[in-house]
Amino acid sequence: MRQDISTEDLNKLIIDGILDLKGKDIIQLNLKALEEASTDFFIICHGESHTQVNAIADHIIGRIKKETGLVPFHMEGRKNANWVLIDYFDTVVHIFHKETRDFYKLENLWSDAELTSFES
Repeated sequence: MRQDISTEDLNKLIIDGILDLKGKDIIQLNLKALEEASTDFFIICHGESHTQVNAIADHIIGRIKKETGLVPFHMEGRKNANWVLIDYFDTVVHIFHKETRDFYKLENLWSDAELTSFES
């Protein structure tokens, strides 16, 4: 059964899911004020291994489905687990392997966005 859930509550569940599996350096970028952005929020974190990256992705997907009935609109990157993207329309989750995150520096590309950091 699908429950209606606000984007804010969805984001809290996603961040909780990342914290459950000890994802690192968790940030939320609020992109609402940026005209060129294709979504309202990015949530970005990294794992220390490919196994952890996939585990975080699996946990988020499972928890969101169990608690809200929502499934991702789109997903990419599960095979190599260097950068897993989970698209929930208004929120896109980016789970990086640490070295891949350091290379792409996605948060720097959206430096005009409002950034919120979360303890990990």
